Amino acid sequence: MRGEAAAQAENLIRGRGTTLAEWQACPLLAQVQTITYQQLIPEGRRVVVVAPHPDDEILGCAGILAGMKGRVADVVMVAVTDGEASHPGSRQWTASRLRQQRPLESQHALERLGLDTKALNWQRLGLPDSAVAGREAQLVERLLTLIEPGDQVVTTWQSDGHCDHEATGRAVAFATSQRQACLIEVPVWAWHWARPQDPRIPWARARKLMLDAQLVEKKRQAINAHVSQVSTEGRSSAVLDQETIERLLQPFELVFL
Repeated sequence: MRGEAAAQAENLIRGRGTTLAEWQACPLLAQVQTITYQQLIPEGRRVVVVAPHPDDEILGCAGILAGMKGRVADVVMVAVTDGEASHPGSRQWTASRLRQQRPLESQHALERLGLDTKALNWQRLGLPDSAVAGREAQLVERLLTLIEPGDQVVTTWQSDGHCDHEATGRAVAFATSQRQACLIEVPVWAWHWARPQDPRIPWARARKLMLDAQLVEKKRQAINAHVSQVSTEGRSSAVLDQETIERLLQPFELVFL
């Protein structure tokens, strides 16, 4: 069964949410300082991306990953779950089908960013989708074997509004502190439920990694590789509907340092 935390997350991200136009008119967002790629990912550092579900790495940090083209030996991709609970009760997208499909979608998405996925260090942990909080200690233990001192570790924000995103964020934050690594958090679902000027957003820790038009288009193509999430097959609306996608295709990616 899906837990109470999962149900609460579904309530938080239900409905249309804050529109792109509202975010574009947000003074606090406009005032966020930019950060260069070199400042965010210093030369010679490994990048460890910990994604609660196969697609969160694209939605939250496609720009960071695209910058690692030619350096995949310095990238560790960690898929916490296989995303098998994205279509509860669906006959078309069963849990068993999604466990096979969604990791393939991630592979195709990363290839659209220009990464050599055959050379990528990819760790699939197989924790239960929508129930990561119940395996948080197990996740921390595994992360401690993967994260090295000095790594730049990217994951979902600890208050992102989805139970798996938050549990993963907490586990990564603890593991990075233990391993003397650098934590970089990215919002994904916060773009939906948060409001412009929202005091719950850690604006003081926010920075913008700017994306040029070509990279935004690559990110769009990478998102579209997640066919199960952008399709309405078996659902009244897609998991990633057009408004959600457009909010995540702004000419920057927001990171919390």
